[in-house]
Amino acid sequence: MEISKTKTSLLASLHNKKWRLRHGLFIAEGEKCVADMLGVFDLDCLVASPEWIGHNPGIVQSAKGRIFEAGHQTIRKVSSLSTPPEVLAAFHLPQYYLAEESTLPGLSPDGFYLMVDGIQDPGNLGTIIRTADWFGLDTIYASQDTVDVFNSKTVQSSMGSLRRVRVIYADLEELIIRSKVRNVYGTLLGGDDIFKTTLEKEGVVIMGNEGNGISERIRKLVTHSLMIPANCPQSCPDSLNVAVATGIVLAEFRGHRN
Repeated sequence: MEISKTKTSLLASLHNKKWRLRHGLFIAEGEKCVADMLGVFDLDCLVASPEWIGHNPGIVQSAKGRIFEAGHQTIRKVSSLSTPPEVLAAFHLPQYYLAEESTLPGLSPDGFYLMVDGIQDPGNLGTIIRTADWFGLDTIYASQDTVDVFNSKTVQSSMGSLRRVRVIYADLEELIIRSKVRNVYGTLLGGDDIFKTTLEKEGVVIMGNEGNGISERIRKLVTHSLMIPANCPQSCPDSLNVAVATGIVLAEFRGHRN
């Protein structure tokens, strides 16, 4: 069936967190992204060009009654991409994302956890999710001021890893204190060289905001400050991209955990 103007407007509004929460939906754009989400998140509707619908009878059949045909200009109104895709879909937000923080269990004393504090760029968060997935982590804890994980750009840049990695928003300070975490690692200027530091297998590693690093209230909980040293300190950039730094840090921890 052809998509209505009302439905088009609703889907376009989902690029705003306020409306995602109000409708309980988020957008996935492009064939791969939509395919990655199908079967993991509950489908609300799928919007596609007539050509795409004709070439994907299996998906069309599985989405029967929830698929809308739309022309290029209509898809452009909904899409956040510079080149609109042939297909996009709206999915229901998962229950863990909508759950009250008071129901959040504490951290296991023998577990290893990644936390992000104040990440603002959706692309960085998506890449961090993908990186965590690569290193076998299924949960990331995020401060409440971190960019929304169901921002369409974050969904896109996570490259399907949202299938396996949950991002749970919480008061990180309260969670660390309540869980009595013994080892709290933070990436800080002036920290110890991560390549020369003995890293414990249990604990929390915190990655901070792109410009300001870890917030003061979280920084005071750090028991082990770490730094990724530059190879040529006199001629290197001022800092590493936080997603790149996360990959280096997780690689070092994995080496110590094996």
